[in-house]
Amino acid sequence: MTPSVVISGTGLWKPAHSISNEELVEAYNAYATQFNQQNLSAIEQGEVTSKPLSSAEFIEKASGIKSRHVYVKEGILDINRMRPKIRLRSEDELSDQAEIAIHAAKDALKAANKTPDDIDVVIVSCAYTQRSYPALAIEVQGALGIQGFAFDMLVACSAATFALHRAYEMIAAGTAKGVLVINPELTTPQINFCDRDSHFIFGDVATAMVVESADTADSEHVFEILSTKAVTQYSNNIRSNFGYVSHANDVDPFAADNLFHQEGRKVFKEVCPMAVAHISEHLQRHQLGAEEVSRWWLHQANINMNTLISRKLLARQPTLEEAPIVLDTFANTASAGSIIAFHLHHKDLHSGDIGLLCSFGAGYSIGSLVIKKQ
Repeated sequence: MTPSVVISGTGLWKPAHSISNEELVEAYNAYATQFNQQNLSAIEQGEVTSKPLSSAEFIEKASGIKSRHVYVKEGILDINRMRPKIRLRSEDELSDQAEIAIHAAKDALKAANKTPDDIDVVIVSCAYTQRSYPALAIEVQGALGIQGFAFDMLVACSAATFALHRAYEMIAAGTAKGVLVINPELTTPQINFCDRDSHFIFGDVATAMVVESADTADSEHVFEILSTKAVTQYSNNIRSNFGYVSHANDVDPFAADNLFHQEGRKVFKEVCPMAVAHISEHLQRHQLGAEEVSRWWLHQANINMNTLISRKLLARQPTLEEAPIVLDTFANTASAGSIIAFHLHHKDLHSGDIGLLCSFGAGYSIGSLVIKKQ
């Protein structure tokens, strides 16, 4: 009989710096006012679009976000810069993403009662990687002293769940004894802090999970992965076009179109029913009803999206205990959001309790895992 595959440990690293909505709005409004004054003539002639002002209340109502952690705060609130000022590291130094990945990885290994010798695969899976190669996962593998192999995955906001799917498959197939999945979400360099509709969305963080066979798991909190489910459907409504081809396109690689941008209303309208159908079908595979799920660790992008999806599934408003929200203080952390929710809200569950971990984002992509507390 094939042994069960389990999640045996999780890790979380968050930056020391955070920015409140009030701080962000004060800087953005000052920038927008300055922009409008400097371009007054062109705006009056219809050649340039004026920048609208924002408010902390608008941000919280639109997203549920109150603050976000940022890797580097310097520069973001400077109206003459409007982006983080991250020191360029030499090629001999550990990269920024590898560093934050290692913090989360060590936390997960400790929680799982594992050492680097117990791991033979490292997957670094996130929305952005700061370079193309060598793989960040291989850099992390080397820094941790792990033998075996490592690779990067990019699946936008579903990167974490899709990587957990790969880990589950490798353990189930017997091709790995322990897989370390890490999500170093360094998102702030790709934010357009000059755009009212998106400057508040993202925050930086790193998460990690250890996946192994139930036969080797000996940690305090172990969750069996009952099954995984994924779906993708192409959409242009969430994009980030930054890439090396800009060099050949003769365009500004940091122009607004090359940074994160989305059609938020379209995303909301199209992704919510997709997520409800996906989750319902996944639970039906196990003959489970929504009321039999003790905990929902949903993607943390927008509180209105989570509320609508949860209501459709449960036919009522879920409690914060059932469907914890972390985006109020973390903001949208791309693929790491549902993992943060799991990390912070799983120790109170009892043996036999069922939970669902789910992400949804650009692509479109949706990934889910039905898990059970051992």
